[in-house]
Amino acid sequence: MNGSSQQPSVVKITDQEFTELKNFVYRTYGIDLSKKRQLIEGRLSHTLRSKGLSSFGQYMKMIQQDASGTEMHQFLNKITTNHSYFGRENEHFNFLLQTALPELERSRHNDLRIWSAGCSAGQEPYNLAMTMDQYFGPRKQLWDTTILATDISTNVLSKAKEGIYPSDQLTGLPPQWLSKYFSRLDGKNYQVIPRIRKEVVFKIFNLMDAFPARKPFDIIFCRNVMIYFDAETIARLIDKFYQATAPGGYLFIGHSETINRETTKYEYVQPAIYKKIK
Repeated sequence: MNGSSQQPSVVKITDQEFTELKNFVYRTYGIDLSKKRQLIEGRLSHTLRSKGLSSFGQYMKMIQQDASGTEMHQFLNKITTNHSYFGRENEHFNFLLQTALPELERSRHNDLRIWSAGCSAGQEPYNLAMTMDQYFGPRKQLWDTTILATDISTNVLSKAKEGIYPSDQLTGLPPQWLSKYFSRLDGKNYQVIPRIRKEVVFKIFNLMDAFPARKPFDIIFCRNVMIYFDAETIARLIDKFYQATAPGGYLFIGHSETINRETTKYEYVQPAIYKKIK
């Protein structure tokens, strides 16, 4: 014996278990796990051991029998990577300030409907709220620009509601925005001010479900979410977004994502920005 501590062994998932888990997650959430076998074993082995389970088959049974949905949400928190920061793909916010918002202000009646779909830990919807505040200025009190922010991860939504971020996630913001829209909590953490936090409504939502909106949206951000989906799922989702977009409204996607321009009804505006004309 050399006295060194051994790392806990990884619980292996069988071919049948992997197929069942992959198909279940794809059917329910549209997430393609076909290339994530090692990730599943690595991230969930500790979870299985902590619950006294010896196989992924037992774990899937536990998930499916949990009527509260808690086990499924914990599973989703483990397998999805939520990496975001303020100022991500800043050209989208510049386009809003310079093009989209002036145009929408002329055609809308004091009401803008905005959706951050796959909002992660809240940086994107808060960035949107700050952009709205910056654009409208004193006119903001005349407008309803409440932002709906949704995600399937309960973990990130609870963090998002707090609005607390370390300084290294704020480097993409203009310095004046940091002093205007954040309060410093300690040496390295900042919190979004209450006035901006009130502009965002956070809700858990699965993009594979029917969209519940009573009225169409003028601005939809769904960035770096479709990286988890295959081409067929993306096409269905883009069509659902189109149906949920008001004429003249915009869809923003991630720069690493693509939409089939030959099949979509959206009009291409510039990289990662699309518009519903009529």
